[in-house]
Amino acid sequence: MTDLSGWLRQGVDAVEGWQRGFADHPAHPCQQVDPERFRVAFAELTERLADNYPYFHPDYAGQMLKPPHPVAVAGYLTAMLVNPNNHAQDGGPATARMEREVVAALAGMFGFGDHLGHLTGGGTVANLEALFVARESHPGKGVAFSAESHYTHARMCQVLGIPGHPVPVDAAGRMDMDALDALLATGEVGTVVVTAGTTGLGAVDPVHEAVARKEKYGVRLHVDAAYGGFFTLIAGEEGIDPRPWRAIARCDSVVVDPHKHGLQPYGCGAVLFADPTVARFYRHDSPYTYFTEADLHLGEISLECSRAGAAAAALWLTFQVIPPTPDGLGRFLAAGRRAALGWAELIEDSPHLALFQPPDLDILTYFPRRDSLSAVDAASARVFTEGMNDKADPVFLSVAKVSADAFARRHPAITADADGARLLRSVLMKPEFEARVDRLHRRVEALAAHAG
Repeated sequence: MTDLSGWLRQGVDAVEGWQRGFADHPAHPCQQVDPERFRVAFAELTERLADNYPYFHPDYAGQMLKPPHPVAVAGYLTAMLVNPNNHAQDGGPATARMEREVVAALAGMFGFGDHLGHLTGGGTVANLEALFVARESHPGKGVAFSAESHYTHARMCQVLGIPGHPVPVDAAGRMDMDALDALLATGEVGTVVVTAGTTGLGAVDPVHEAVARKEKYGVRLHVDAAYGGFFTLIAGEEGIDPRPWRAIARCDSVVVDPHKHGLQPYGCGAVLFADPTVARFYRHDSPYTYFTEADLHLGEISLECSRAGAAAAALWLTFQVIPPTPDGLGRFLAAGRRAALGWAELIEDSPHLALFQPPDLDILTYFPRRDSLSAVDAASARVFTEGMNDKADPVFLSVAKVSADAFARRHPAITADADGARLLRSVLMKPEFEARVDRLHRRVEALAAHAG
């Protein structure tokens, strides 16, 4: 059992003790608030926060949402009382050192030696930075990414003013290497983005095969592992093919989101570069900022300016208590992976549910057994809505729209009477799912059986 209240009290006491070490000063009158006004407003805040889905509960089996670990909460809120800014050394010297330490731990996790990197507000900004360096490294060249990759890549190519080239996927939702070869042969592409865990299906692109293209065509290789990156800790276990994960060490950059499987609160992403000399692309001048030390500071290797030092403190504390190792953080991922495999087996034996495709990681996609795409779509929508709105026995799922072609490649017997269909999707990223799979399956199966 965790003692979050006690840990937070320790944090408040520690910060207040630190503050008392400085000269006493009176608080300005404007700092005072009316106690009754606060009580009323705070009561409304807590009441309005109840208008959320129970992300903490194993009956919430929908999106990539879960509460941060209490250790991370304690680290974040304690550092937040100091409110350091990791943009410049004198804005947060302690948390800047912590950030360098956790970035080094992440780099080691992926097999990077010398590296350059920092935390970000999330995977979107982290991928923007990776593509910014790609543009500067290969001027005039475009970026290739899987058609199943996160929409951020197409969007950031637009922001950066560089051509984006979607690459078709195979029958498992992974980048088609033959299609990539044909595109690279044109000479129009300077960077290839491979995804280690797509956010829709959880598919892992063959990074190890893309590495051969990097060497053959002289392209830059970036890995979007925002969702799946921490699975490298258990690669080779729980039925996870180790080859894509081991190949990340031979890529040019990688992005990972500790606010997903790293147990952190939003927002905490990270971008890592294998070549530290890409710092030259970030070079800028600030006449009032970087004077505390001679070395490059985090703000000088980031497109973001102000960044919460509390995010670094939370991740640092978490890594001290739950290290990024197979026996530490890896246990959390292994439990979710086992849950996905276990539920997949139950679905394969079900008369009412069908597996869309076997899970690569901990994202499960499935649908009510029906004869046509329109019927699948309607039944999926009904299961989703009825499960979420059942006050007595709720179950919370998500849905994903897939094309008729994607369905036909996996389930050709289903009549394609529509251009696509919604299917059900569950991200099993809480370890508690491992003990909840049987209950989830029975509930969803019952909903599917009566969904029209």
